[in-house]
Amino acid sequence: MDEGGFEREYRKRRRPPGAYLLLLGVVLLNALFQAGRPDGGGGFRWGPPVMILLFVVTLTRVLLEQYRAYTRVTSAGITARSPLRTRTWAWSEVYDIRVEPLPRGSGRNGPRWFTYLYDFDGRRFLLPHLDDWQLADPYAEVSELCLTADPQRSLGWEQRPDVEERIRRGALRRRARLWGGYGAVAMMVVMFVVSLALVFADRADHPFLLIVCVPVASGVALSAVLQWYWTTRAAN
Repeated sequence: MDEGGFEREYRKRRRPPGAYLLLLGVVLLNALFQAGRPDGGGGFRWGPPVMILLFVVTLTRVLLEQYRAYTRVTSAGITARSPLRTRTWAWSEVYDIRVEPLPRGSGRNGPRWFTYLYDFDGRRFLLPHLDDWQLADPYAEVSELCLTADPQRSLGWEQRPDVEERIRRGALRRRARLWGGYGAVAMMVVMFVVSLALVFADRADHPFLLIVCVPVASGVALSAVLQWYWTTRAAN
């Protein structure tokens, strides 16, 4: 308990979803299999090391999210520790706390509702483990936190049009990036098929250019176009 008599800390209560762990295991086995092939993975010598590196980075992040990250709430403010850094906000710096759903298509195995802190600049920050995977009812939990913190805030929880506009623009940017990522994945599949066709046709093949550079460039371009389109339409 802090001096004000109120403190809550949210940490891992449940392990990650089984499907998530299974996917990581499949990726690892595939990377090890490709690395052990005599030809280094079908001629893509850079592929296995990159896959293993990505797997190690992903696994490290998952472990840090599970065992290092937490959210601590006191009468003085909120502290959120992510896998890499720790941030603290006094209640006077907190504009709002909102429980938001994951985008459609994110799957049903695992948390589907996350809690975010918004500051007065409209920036959004994830509050680790304040989700429906670790808590039975994150909405009720956040509502109770806001009621408890209300006496610490001189402005209450009233919405401000300028901040709401910045939040809306941030949401449009994230939505555009999400769809840009979808487009990059789709283009990667297309380029993989093209690369295989070039190999079978015994023609010059540039796997890094086709499978990495083209999808990334396509995703960035699609994200920029969608952000411009949605922003313009919303303004009208």
